[in-house]
Amino acid sequence: MFYNSTRNSEIKVSSAEAITQGISADGGLFVPDSIPSITLDEVKALGDMSYADRAAYVFKKYLTDFSDAEIHYCTDNAYSTKNFESESIAEISHLFDGTYMLELWHGPTCAFKDMALQILPYFLTTSAKKINLDKKIIILVATSGDTGKAALEGFRDVEGTQILVFYPEQGVSPMQKRQMKTQEGDNVGVCALKGNFDDCQNGVKAIFTNDDIKNTLDENSMMFSSANSINWGRLVPQIVYYISSYAELVKDGEIQLGDKINIVVPTGNFGNILAAYYAKHMGIPVNKLICASNINNVLTDFINTGVYDKNRRFYATCSPSMDILISSNLERLLYLMTGRNDEAIKDWFGKLAAEGKYEVSDDTKAKLNDEFYAGYCDDAQTKKTIHEIYEKYSYTCDTHTAVAVKVYEDYKRETGDMTKTIIASTASPYKFSASVLEAIEGKASDLDEYDMVARLAELSDISVPSALADLKNKNERFNDSIEKESMKDYVLKNLGI
Repeated sequence: MFYNSTRNSEIKVSSAEAITQGISADGGLFVPDSIPSITLDEVKALGDMSYADRAAYVFKKYLTDFSDAEIHYCTDNAYSTKNFESESIAEISHLFDGTYMLELWHGPTCAFKDMALQILPYFLTTSAKKINLDKKIIILVATSGDTGKAALEGFRDVEGTQILVFYPEQGVSPMQKRQMKTQEGDNVGVCALKGNFDDCQNGVKAIFTNDDIKNTLDENSMMFSSANSINWGRLVPQIVYYISSYAELVKDGEIQLGDKINIVVPTGNFGNILAAYYAKHMGIPVNKLICASNINNVLTDFINTGVYDKNRRFYATCSPSMDILISSNLERLLYLMTGRNDEAIKDWFGKLAAEGKYEVSDDTKAKLNDEFYAGYCDDAQTKKTIHEIYEKYSYTCDTHTAVAVKVYEDYKRETGDMTKTIIASTASPYKFSASVLEAIEGKASDLDEYDMVARLAELSDISVPSALADLKNKNERFNDSIEKESMKDYVLKNLGI
């Protein structure tokens, strides 16, 4: 299998090259040249495997230039109880009849990004060896909260790499910020940006595609790669947990092999729900993909109208990992929906860069409406949903997961569809303890961050993850804050060039 650029279908690289490059030189994203299939018999067989073996089985369909030994080296090291506080890796909780919480936050940073970022360093270093790359790999990351810490933890002290993370100074939760500021490792760096996530993401993309900077790195035996979901090596592990969860539900007798399910995903950058789209088109029986947004509802409007317009007010919300107005992975979806029409992609995303707006064709609009349902809710509705779930089911969820639950309830009310449904639960409630505690108790707390965690532990039946419990005694290492115009100079300075 080879990989094309969304902006030039003539480009053809191996998976190892796609993973090490992160993003195509033309600014496009790498996409496999076909979507491999998985049969229902294969899915049934996965039910008897460990999560690591399920992952290896799926990866063999996409990473065809990797040997079996290389793939198992990656999966066995990433998906084990040394990294995850659950033997299942991804837990499935029964919220109520026919609705399942796919808990993706039992990893070292308590967010779904661990599912991909625990394995990406193994993918990246293995890929570098495969293509005889003799350069230091510089990982640049823009984060709206969770990717940053997960990437820092994944790449900490990985030989031949250095990682630098940018986050919006006022756009992450106190716990997310402290996780990043206290990060350990000799090859890591963290910097706040005076702007929002889109400023971070645009800045990183501009640096990636700047020929002068790339030449400077090359002269110093360095090269850029990405840990954001623009990197295919970040996206393909996310496909696994949707396939795995279907296999698990069949094994447990919750659904019959071949039954359709709905999948609900809270998303801002569109990577997590795009992975569900890939799982569906591989052969997982999916009825509807439900895209849940917070008040930054650019995706809701786009799916419902076919018009993508980022020229709108930006809101800082209690679900900050979704505070995004430029959804990078949408480019991959539209490339597939247009029959790999790179000219259309260049046109639309050129307009997005120049005007902040584009409109897709009528045919693409119809495909979007056929595949997806989209909805959103504000902070008040998010907190109300957390409270209701806690009262009805004694289940404590974070703010992002609550957005998904609220949008799913709206979908059921609007459509009457009672298909069994998986809701992607993307973060531990302890990462957003202030908002979750306020939602449950009905009032803002005056406790400090760690006392809030302790109080939340009293109210819920979820033990405090050790990674968060240990933060209180760690020293802050990174306190830099810069203007977005200074990102280029900051990166070069940190690299010592």
